[in-house]
Amino acid sequence: MDKRKALVVDDEFHIVQVVSIKLKNNGYEVMTAENGGMAYDLACQNAPDIIITDYQMPVMSGLELIEKLRQNSDTTHIPVIMLTARGFSIEEDQKEKLHIAACLSKPFSPREVLQTIEDVLAQSATV
Repeated sequence: MDKRKALVVDDEFHIVQVVSIKLKNNGYEVMTAENGGMAYDLACQNAPDIIITDYQMPVMSGLELIEKLRQNSDTTHIPVIMLTARGFSIEEDQKEKLHIAACLSKPFSPREVLQTIEDVLAQSATV
């Protein structure tokens, strides 16, 4: 079986690093981007199995990234997990409209991120 590919997007380097290490240690192939624009290009070129993105980033926010992914037939199906700063929430209707698979607020544990990814991928496999 091919390695599952994950795209980790955050403008905070340490978060990208922590999540990437946890995923690599669990058999994922990991791509990283520091903003939504870069992430969109990577997603189009590499079709990751899942995307973990921060909400607040330069160039293109996490929500703008997801909106753009949903408009592209090649990336519309990719599950996305949104990372948000404490106290920052995404409206339920927005989550549904953009098919955001899950939201995790910072600070989070790498184990929590991995578990959420596993759950989301398991769900999307049954759809």
